[in-house]
Amino acid sequence: MPNMSHMPIANLSPKLSLKRRLLRSLATSLLVTCAVSGMAHAQVESPGFGQTPDTGSAALASAPAIHTDSAAPEIPSLGEGMLVSVNKDMITSYDLKQRMLLLIVTSGVQVTQENYAAFQQQAMTSLVNERLEQQEMDHWKVKVTDDDINEELTRMAQQSNLTGDQLLTELKKTGVEPATLRAQIASETGWNQLVGGRYHANAAVGSAQVTATMDKIIADGQKPQFLVSEIFLDPAVAGGLPAAQKGAQQLYDQISQRVAPFQAVARQFSNAPSAAQGGDAGWLVSGNIDPNVERVLQALKPGEMSAPVTTKDGVFIYLLRQKTDGNADLVVHMKQAAIALPANAPQAEVDSAQSALASFSAKTKTCTALGDSGTKAGNIQITDLGEAQLSTLLPNYSEALKPLKEGAVTAPLRNTVNMNVLFVCDRRLAGDNAVTREQVQSSIVNQRLSMLGKRYLRELRSTATIENH
Repeated sequence: MPNMSHMPIANLSPKLSLKRRLLRSLATSLLVTCAVSGMAHAQVESPGFGQTPDTGSAALASAPAIHTDSAAPEIPSLGEGMLVSVNKDMITSYDLKQRMLLLIVTSGVQVTQENYAAFQQQAMTSLVNERLEQQEMDHWKVKVTDDDINEELTRMAQQSNLTGDQLLTELKKTGVEPATLRAQIASETGWNQLVGGRYHANAAVGSAQVTATMDKIIADGQKPQFLVSEIFLDPAVAGGLPAAQKGAQQLYDQISQRVAPFQAVARQFSNAPSAAQGGDAGWLVSGNIDPNVERVLQALKPGEMSAPVTTKDGVFIYLLRQKTDGNADLVVHMKQAAIALPANAPQAEVDSAQSALASFSAKTKTCTALGDSGTKAGNIQITDLGEAQLSTLLPNYSEALKPLKEGAVTAPLRNTVNMNVLFVCDRRLAGDNAVTREQVQSSIVNQRLSMLGKRYLRELRSTATIENH
C-alpha cells in the first residue's frame, strides 16, 4: 500500500452525504443554510434555510465540478491486491482507485504531487468507515433495496436535468463505475436509517429549547451578519499548522484560478461540520466571530473570497455571499386588551384606564389565558390582532414591542381611540426566508442525529480490527 503517513494537505474525516456531494457538484447552485446552533470558532448561524442567490465569484464557485465532457483524471498506479482488512471485510486497490476517482471528479481539484496523498488518505478513510457502517447495518438487519437506491439516484440526476442512467454514464466516462456510486448511496441511505431509528428519541427537542433558539436568532438579527461558505483545515488532522497553511494555500490557488469550484472543494477537503453542505456556514454574527476573521469579512464585498486566515483553531478560507448591517424587521403575533378612550378623555379617565390595564396584564400571563377575540373582562375588550410587521406600526408601538419576547406584554399604550396593552403571542424575523419554529426544531433534531451518528461511528472504529496488508 502506498505510504500515506506524510500529507501536505488535510487528511479529512469522511463526509456522510454522498447525495449532497454529487447533487451540488452537478447542479449549478444549491447553497442551503440549514444549521442553527454554533459549531466551529464559536459561530452562530441564524436565519436562512432557503436558497440564497450568489453573486460575483460566489456564483462561479457554485458551478458544477463535473460536466458532460469531463475526462477521466490520471492517477498513479496503486498496484494490485488487498490493502486493508476491516474486521472480516477487505478493501482492495481497485476499491481505493474507484473511490479516489470519485473524490477527484466531484471536487474538481486537479491532482498534483502535493495533494495526491490527501486524496488517497481521504478515499481510504471513507472506505474504512463505509465497511464499518455496512457491518453494523448487517448486524441490525437494515436493508436498502434497489428501489431505494434508484430513487436517490433519480433525485440526484434530476437536479442536472439528467436521468439516473445518464448520470451514471457521465461518471463512467471519468472512470467511475456505476457500482461504486450505487454502493456508496446504499451505505449512506442505510446508515442514516440505522442512526435515525436508534437515536431519534435521544434527539428530541423541547419547546423551551426551540423558543430559546428563536430568541437568539431574532437577537442576532439586530447585529451585522455575514453569509459565508468556508473551508477549514484543522492542524490536528493536517499534520500541524504549517501543513494546514500550505494545504489551504494550494486549495486557494486552485479555486482562484477557477480550476475547482469552492463548494466541491469544501465538501471534500474541509474539516468543518459545514463540509456536508458544501461549506455553507450560514450567517456569522458580529461579536461571535474571531476578531481576525471579522476584520477580513468586513473588508470583503459579496462574491469575494478571502485568502487563507489563520486562527487559534486552524486555517480558514471564506467566501462572502451576502452581508447585512443588522436591525432586521420583525413580525409579531399580538393580542390586545383595550379600554375605549377618546382622544379628549379627561385625565382621571386616562389614569383609571391605565391602572385597570396594568392590573389586568399583571394577572394574565399568556396569550391563551386572554381568551378568544371578542371576549370581555369588565370594560376591557380582548382582540386578536394577528400578525403585524413592526415597521408598519406607530413608532411608540414598534419601540415597545421590539425588545419583548414571546409571552411578554407591553406597558399601557395610548392611541386616538383607546388605551391598550399588547401581548406577544409569537414573533419571527420578517422576510420570505425567515426561519420558522418548525424549521428550527427540525434543524436541531438533524444536528443531534448527525452528532450521535459520528459518535456511533467513532465507537465502531475504536473496537474494530483494522489491519494493513
